[in-house]
Amino acid sequence: MALPLMRLRLLPPDSPLGWTPFAWLVYLSFYIAYAVLRNDSAADWVIDGAALVTFLALYFRGFWVADTGLLRVVFLIVALGALTAPRNPGANCFFIYAAAFLAEIRPPARAVRWLMVIVAIVVVETWVLGLPTYFWIPAVAISLLIGGTNIHFGEMRRKDQALIKAHELAEQLARTAERERIARDMHDLLGHTLSVIVLKSELAAKLAERNSARAVVEIREVEEISRNALAEVRRAIHGFRGERFADQLAASRTALEAAGVAVDAEVEPVTLGADEERALALALREAATNIVRHARASRCVVRLTRDGDVIQLEIADNGVGGDLIEGAGLSGMKARCGEIGGTVAVDGGNGTRLTIRVPARHAAPAALVSS
Repeated sequence: MALPLMRLRLLPPDSPLGWTPFAWLVYLSFYIAYAVLRNDSAADWVIDGAALVTFLALYFRGFWVADTGLLRVVFLIVALGALTAPRNPGANCFFIYAAAFLAEIRPPARAVRWLMVIVAIVVVETWVLGLPTYFWIPAVAISLLIGGTNIHFGEMRRKDQALIKAHELAEQLARTAERERIARDMHDLLGHTLSVIVLKSELAAKLAERNSARAVVEIREVEEISRNALAEVRRAIHGFRGERFADQLAASRTALEAAGVAVDAEVEPVTLGADEERALALALREAATNIVRHARASRCVVRLTRDGDVIQLEIADNGVGGDLIEGAGLSGMKARCGEIGGTVAVDGGNGTRLTIRVPARHAAPAALVSS
């Protein structure tokens, strides 16, 4: 009986990197090129070949482990580079690969410290052994470049993933709450109505033979009650559609708190029209997204107030602040508020403060304005 062939899996099955780890091995060409140019004996080829095989084993192992296990892989690669560098300057690529793996070490400050340790090892080894310039300059410069950028984008990727999960959780909670609320409203709305319809239908059936005129009246009342119930159901269902500020505040709170940002909300009871509520809700969502992705904040304050003829929404955080680049989110926010006569102001002097102001005359329903 033939035994099934075992397939060697070099990368985790759920790896988001695809085939790119294989493409990154192109930097080994420097190591191989130095071996081809310098090796004179079979022993040289055996040593360089053994180092290469060891590196590949550590390299692919690095994609399967995390935290302490990954740090162990990183410094085994560094040790391999330090041992191989005196006889093959192309081993400087090992230090670069080790620095690249630091993207998965958290928090970023810890990864940066280990990156400095790797650079220090290169510098000390170069000074002690008098290694050539073409060894240590690429090892230091490219390790700092690749390691630093990988650490930065690794943290951004984790924040994006946390934000996506938080939004998915908020959406799931909103859908669950909506279903529960609709179920409660439908029970309250239709329970009494259907009971009345059943009673009147039974009465009409009993009156049909002995008092047909009265039976017709009862049936018409059943028809009217049914039409009213249908209209109430439609209003109840449509009432959950669109952007609601209260719902968005709850979703934003969930997303921010999932990212470690405490939320302090101060919302005055103001009446908002559909356009104004949508504009403020979307502004809050965009601001919360920016705080999670860029601000590195620990606290966020949300205030909704009315100041005379103006409804004002403030979202402030204690993050890094600075000039906020106007991307699609901020420009869309300004355009949306501009359509209803509102304004958007950004202050990055002390954290980031976003102020949205819309005219209060737009925030009152027509019935209230006319009164």
